[in-house]
Amino acid sequence: MRAETKRRNERPRELRRRVVLPARLRMGADWSDTCILNISSRGLLIQSGRPAPPGSAVELRRGDHVIVARAMWRDGAHIGLKSEGRVPVEEMLSLGHAKALQLVAPEGALVERRRKPREEHCRVRQQARAFEFVVAVFIAVLLTGLVWGMAHEAMAKPLASVQAALAS
Repeated sequence: MRAETKRRNERPRELRRRVVLPARLRMGADWSDTCILNISSRGLLIQSGRPAPPGSAVELRRGDHVIVARAMWRDGAHIGLKSEGRVPVEEMLSLGHAKALQLVAPEGALVERRRKPREEHCRVRQQARAFEFVVAVFIAVLLTGLVWGMAHEAMAKPLASVQAALAS
């Protein structure tokens, strides 16, 4: 009779969705793998090998979602968490169906995606090599001219005196 009275005074439980979702759990500075077994907008039931005493603060991560919660109860490996904010239930459930995570390409998308970028990369690389070759040839010609000019200037005086001696 007393349990019946207690249930009438309590507010109705929120709908919980049964799931099996992998997540990461942080207690203090330690991280561990965990599994979300059911989820509602205010709390979660998780299964974890790490004990979380009732009242302890935890952080649960699934994808980009971070849920800060408090452990309300523990029964073996099952831990009941009450979230400090609203839990994005639909977003967390659809996380596995995100387009970025799909392994199969949609119909009509079977195009080699690398063909054009590779050709563009090769063309740019060939242009860079040709430019480097032209610059190297220009520098070689310039240095050759400088060396010839220095040699001509260094030998001009002695050759002029030899030529003057032979002419007299």
